[in-house]
Amino acid sequence: MKWSALVPPLAALVAAPAYAADYLTVAQVQQEFFPGQALAKVPLTVDDALADALLDRSGVHERFDPGQVWRAPQGGFLVVDHVVGKHETIGFAVALDAGGKVKGVEILSYHETYGYEVRDASWRRQFVGKTAHDPVKLGADIRNISGATLSCKHVTQGVRRVLALYDLVLAKL
Repeated sequence: MKWSALVPPLAALVAAPAYAADYLTVAQVQQEFFPGQALAKVPLTVDDALADALLDRSGVHERFDPGQVWRAPQGGFLVVDHVVGKHETIGFAVALDAGGKVKGVEILSYHETYGYEVRDASWRRQFVGKTAHDPVKLGADIRNISGATLSCKHVTQGVRRVLALYDLVLAKL
């Protein structure tokens, strides 16, 4: 067999990116951001008016799952959400302090073929300290990652949706 016949299949195996991966559970991310605290599920209802407001403020079209919000006893919230990257879902969690500032963002699951660089801690750290009053917009206060533009854009919109949820609902609880 000629080496030239093996090169394309071998190159495909070596260069193929990892995708369709689950990285963290909700319990793990709860302990990461709120160590030693027992978080309580927040009973929420998302009616059409709230869904419209979240869409207007974030640009995320997928309906928000109100069953994925927890409150920390010492203040703050953990919100798990998802967005669609290019074709598949990206699950993420946003931890907010008692004043609605982002404590951190974690990628829980990533099912896209490309763009997994949004898991890089240095990219996710850009969100720390952001509030609903910041732009939280790709190209404004959040930098893009070449080759991961749609993932960056949609995760950024997802974080903006969580901040809008805090501003519209959670801050009043």
